Amino acid sequence: MSSQVPKNKWRVWRWVFRAVLCLALLPVLLSVLYSFLPPVSALMLGRMLSGQPVWRDYKPLEEISVYLQRSVVVSEDSLFCQHNGVDWQALRGQVDKVVEGGKARGASTLTMQLAKNLFLWNDRSYLRKGLEVPLAVMLDAVLTKRRILELYLNIAEWGPGVFGAEAAAQTYFGSTAAKLGPAKASLLATALPNPIARNPAQPTTGHRRLAGINQQRMRIAGGVLACVDKP
Repeated sequence: MSSQVPKNKWRVWRWVFRAVLCLALLPVLLSVLYSFLPPVSALMLGRMLSGQPVWRDYKPLEEISVYLQRSVVVSEDSLFCQHNGVDWQALRGQVDKVVEGGKARGASTLTMQLAKNLFLWNDRSYLRKGLEVPLAVMLDAVLTKRRILELYLNIAEWGPGVFGAEAAAQTYFGSTAAKLGPAKASLLATALPNPIARNPAQPTTGHRRLAGINQQRMRIAGGVLACVDKP
């Protein structure tokens, strides 16, 4: 009888280990699939399961305005072409701020945001933030920079139920994503940090100011998209 208890105990631990291993490998498998298949983000899936509307019209990168590509990279991650998914210097700065009793803000790269959107939940916990880091490094290793940007622009939330550049362009401007000019692209890009409160079609004074700064930064950003240019 006494020998049966340890056996049952080890059997339970083996199942736990297998479950954890499967959970760890699932994002890797999905990332490989997403290298050629359109993904569904965790937020999109949650809305679908709860019966809420979801609008997303997936478009390849060449059918998304280069102005929007450039605006989003400049706004969200100007070092996108230089890091391996994580801006380690910015992340260390935020960690130091937390250790000193401050509040962490920023440091999320575009790849980290993609990892959150694809695999994680939507809150500001340190646990979720910590999981973003290895997932972003994995995405950068599995996918090309061009594919990462394409996926991000197709699953980013631009309003309740509005996902991706094409749905956003049609919702707010009655345009396709391919035809967005610099002004409208900047309004969309600067709405991303707060897509529920910021309406690109009816921007507040503050939103217009951010979009103007974004356009100025675009003009001096140089080869910010060099890593996604087609050979």
